[in-house]
Amino acid sequence: MAIILDSDVIIKGERGRFDLIGWLAAQTAQEFQIAAITVAELWHGVERASTAHRARREGYLQEIVERLSVVPYTEATALVHAEIWAALESSGKTIGAHDLILASTAIEHGSVVATFNQRHFEQVPGLKVIKPT
Repeated sequence: MAIILDSDVIIKGERGRFDLIGWLAAQTAQEFQIAAITVAELWHGVERASTAHRARREGYLQEIVERLSVVPYTEATALVHAEIWAALESSGKTIGAHDLILASTAIEHGSVVATFNQRHFEQVPGLKVIKPT
């Protein structure tokens, strides 16, 4: 079972608030991945970065993407996404659109989401969530 990283984990690593590289290295028996939607979120951050921060942020993102396999958003993911979205709406719950896609990707592949925003993701039925430590 792979662990898919949420953007908040990667961003905290980039900002020096979490030792992401050390945490990944310490988890020798785990496979880590990143969802395609998370790559888009992170590239968005690069695109919005000031000139002073852009090169560092882009280099960090490229290092992360090189280390982790990217899980694509496929037609099968879209079906899981639609099912979860409808179920959350029916129960009066919502989460952000990008987080919903990440959760759908994880559920489709039987993966766990690593995030610092556990409370948010725990609204998704059947999603396994961990907080990196």
